[in-house]
Amino acid sequence: MPILKAAIIGGGNIADKNHIPTLKELSEQVEVVAICSRDIQKARALADKHSIAHAFDNAEEMYQSDSKPDVIINCTANNLHYPFTMQALEHHCHVLCEKPPAISSQEAREMAQLAASKGKVLAYNFQLRQTPEYTLLKKCLTSGQLGEIYHIKARFLRRRGIPGWGNFTNKTIQGGGALMDLGVHILDLALGLLDYRMPDKILANTYDFIGKAGGKGLMGSWDASKFEVEDACFAHLSFPDNASIELSTSFALNTKEQKNVNLEVFGTHAGAVLNPFSLYGELAGELTDTEFPHLEEIDIQLQNTKAFLDACNGQPSNICTAEQGAVLQEIIEKIYQSAEK
Repeated sequence: MPILKAAIIGGGNIADKNHIPTLKELSEQVEVVAICSRDIQKARALADKHSIAHAFDNAEEMYQSDSKPDVIINCTANNLHYPFTMQALEHHCHVLCEKPPAISSQEAREMAQLAASKGKVLAYNFQLRQTPEYTLLKKCLTSGQLGEIYHIKARFLRRRGIPGWGNFTNKTIQGGGALMDLGVHILDLALGLLDYRMPDKILANTYDFIGKAGGKGLMGSWDASKFEVEDACFAHLSFPDNASIELSTSFALNTKEQKNVNLEVFGTHAGAVLNPFSLYGELAGELTDTEFPHLEEIDIQLQNTKAFLDACNGQPSNICTAEQGAVLQEIIEKIYQSAEK
């Protein structure tokens, strides 16, 4: 297969620390040819750091240049996912976009529709679906060990994890708080176990008590006077077949653990906990607890980028698709709408 040419749009930490090193490891499949950032000095510095040939401060100029990419990695702020993804698709590029898909469900749906009309891959960087634990959970579901899943508890909680940098507390740029930044990851996993169906009932509450009050944080201090998003979100999603998801996510919550990322899955034959992975069921008339202590650690960003490149090359892939991203964004929007009511 020909080596794909990739460009990074957005010159921040996630490009520097996550995507560029990962793409460099996949040099047999992809070559990073350009960095594009609104600050040309920032783009040039990042390109020089990683020995990337070209730097731009205008994406349109990049698409018209000799270094026109085949693939775009969209690492911009949430409110810029839509315009830069649409521009890339118009220029016939595949796109791997950071999460969340967009600010609104309409944006996410338009992105999916344009990708389909152009025959290009649009995918989202939900790398937690690449963990060995989740892979094994999906295998247990497919093999019938769990039976039918009827309820999932999905949690991504931080005790005092409001980021003290960037735009995480700016609603205009981020679109939301804990749900947009953290909850989307665990919601993606839960929906993946239910074939990414759309719930017909959503009841949700959001809170900002700790964010608005300020206090001691574990990820730097934040300006309470500029805190515009939710620091916690709790939602109950009910599906037409009576399956349900209980979603809990927080930047800040008065709880014991500093961080809690997990799924509890309840099926008709057995239940499961994602981290550490374990099964709970019955065998020969006796209750069983099964643990899996030898699962290997893997580079989940590497695996997710491989999955994206596989999709670009027409190979089977478990990447989060444009359609799934549109469904996810619609659910997020409905959660916020329920909380506002």
